[in-house]
Amino acid sequence: MFYEVVPEKLFNKTAGFLTYSSDLPLTPGQLVEIPLGKSKTVGMVYKKVAQPNFPTKSISSILYSTPLPKHLFKLVFWLNEYYLVPLPTALSLILPKGITKRRRNAKNVEKTEQTPKLPLIELNTYQKNALKTLQNGQEATKLLHGVTGSGKTNIYLEMAKNALKQQKSTILLVPEISLTSQLVRVFEETFGQKVILMHSKKTEAERHKIWEELLNSTNPSIIIGPRSALFAPVNNLGLIVIDECHESTYFQENTPKYSALRLASFIATTLKIDCIDGSATPLIQDYYLAKTRGSLVTLKEKAKTSAVAPNITITDFKDRASFSKNRYFSNQLLESIAHNLEHGNQTLIFHNRRGSAPLSVCEDCGEGLLCPHCFLPLTLHADSYELICHTCGFKQKVPKSCPKCGSIKILHKGFGTKLLESELKRLFKNANIMRFDADNTKDSSLDVMYGAVHSGDVDIIIGTQTVAKGLDLPKLATVGVVQADAGLFLPDYSAEERTFELITQVVGRVGRGHLDTAEVFIQTFQPEAPVIDFAIKNDYESFADYLLEKRKNTYFPPFSYIAKIEITLKTERIAVSKIRAIYQKLAKNPALKVSSPTPAFHEHSNRGYTWQIVVRSSSRTKLVAAIAEFTDAHVTLDPPSLL
Repeated sequence: MFYEVVPEKLFNKTAGFLTYSSDLPLTPGQLVEIPLGKSKTVGMVYKKVAQPNFPTKSISSILYSTPLPKHLFKLVFWLNEYYLVPLPTALSLILPKGITKRRRNAKNVEKTEQTPKLPLIELNTYQKNALKTLQNGQEATKLLHGVTGSGKTNIYLEMAKNALKQQKSTILLVPEISLTSQLVRVFEETFGQKVILMHSKKTEAERHKIWEELLNSTNPSIIIGPRSALFAPVNNLGLIVIDECHESTYFQENTPKYSALRLASFIATTLKIDCIDGSATPLIQDYYLAKTRGSLVTLKEKAKTSAVAPNITITDFKDRASFSKNRYFSNQLLESIAHNLEHGNQTLIFHNRRGSAPLSVCEDCGEGLLCPHCFLPLTLHADSYELICHTCGFKQKVPKSCPKCGSIKILHKGFGTKLLESELKRLFKNANIMRFDADNTKDSSLDVMYGAVHSGDVDIIIGTQTVAKGLDLPKLATVGVVQADAGLFLPDYSAEERTFELITQVVGRVGRGHLDTAEVFIQTFQPEAPVIDFAIKNDYESFADYLLEKRKNTYFPPFSYIAKIEITLKTERIAVSKIRAIYQKLAKNPALKVSSPTPAFHEHSNRGYTWQIVVRSSSRTKLVAAIAEFTDAHVTLDPPSLL
């Protein structure tokens, strides 16, 4: 017997199958070990074929008698078609590392435990109505748009419980285990040993053992983890939930690049099951598609009747009188921090780390310097002293005065969380202050220090998006957003969306019903910016209308499909030459809109110089077909950001 097999190892850039012989009958999706060159690798059986007219090698061994679930088998080929991922790379993506290794105590164990007595999940009237609408929806993928504190978790719990009743498993995706520890705890307290965590903190052997047990088990489970948990080999999957579905971590930036939301939607459609995307601030294209298809479910009411609306104060950074005590923190924010320290309450200081990149803004009127074509912020290149649009390539010399008000006070600077920490320690010497961001060590991460933060032992919390979302802190009374418009100065079409999302999420940390007071201080150079106004009013619908109109006029998603093509080489001259050659070829295609070659946002790194072009089209099929040949370039389809 002869079989076409997809090897896990990439053996060339175009082929995806190799033919092998076997004395034993095999099933599509079975994992085998095959000879490839002078070594062996893992392979997935594709199909049985007639004897070829060329000599073949024999399959070395069968790794598992149980084939991969059909949805994962099909997913390999979907990744190849939708994201141009080579078949071997796609197979490698869904398999655990070290799959051929023999592990101690890693036997294929069939769990015999029965489904436990399932708990009662209390839902209010609004949650019950939302649940009913989700269950009756015709589309496989549905968007649950619920404001912060509306009780989306209770709906997830109820749907997972219903899946267990039907002997079906649930996959719950979270942005990061450490950022959503409260959600994980709720599921573990509710479903006990039915909950299986899959994440990078587990060892390779632990992940392999879990994978094997899931492959061979017929008992339902609740698998919780980041985007890779989608590849859990469950044979009885009945529900997928993606919490905080707007998060950028659901898009894999490393090769192979993909969106977990699109993968989950494909799996749900294939299996005819529900995929629930939940968020208070969904991505604008997901909101648009859900609304267009009739799969949008809204939850606008707070779950707790004791919740209070926070008192929001906007402070103009240009009003120096409001910053007479400190240049980074307004007088009112400092007074609130001092008051909290006296009364045992917490303060959260939030700063958008990505916005700490140098910005160009007028200190007098707050006007940012924008591209006249894309209406995106221009980036300062100090070597040539030019402002460049990294989306369309527009260039101009740095103006000597503000084009709006004529002031010569144009700033090109930014600041980060470390500086804010040192300032606060100087101002409040007796306070327990902790900073949480990507620079923290594991010993001082939010996951490790969660107990101290939750109990109120930490007086002032400083952080980026690490602390902006998912936390419910009983003693948190004040939130200070140090520079709310920082993200608006980034040269990216998604900058306004990210800014709205972060402000909305961080404002949602207070007023959750624990205290009878809640204050938010918004500091900004642009107090009149529409995005900031929509965010503090928690008015997502108006923001969506505003941004969709803008996206339509500038031909960005959801009104176009988009790809970013990058060339990185040690020599800038050759990088420019290569990207220009690609540009010239694509520019001839009438179905495409191609930007001029521009330096990437992170133009120079230890890998060399990176230049890019942005390609847009109204047809994703035509876009994919046009860029498929450029295998030597770094191609990102549907990038959530152009940075």
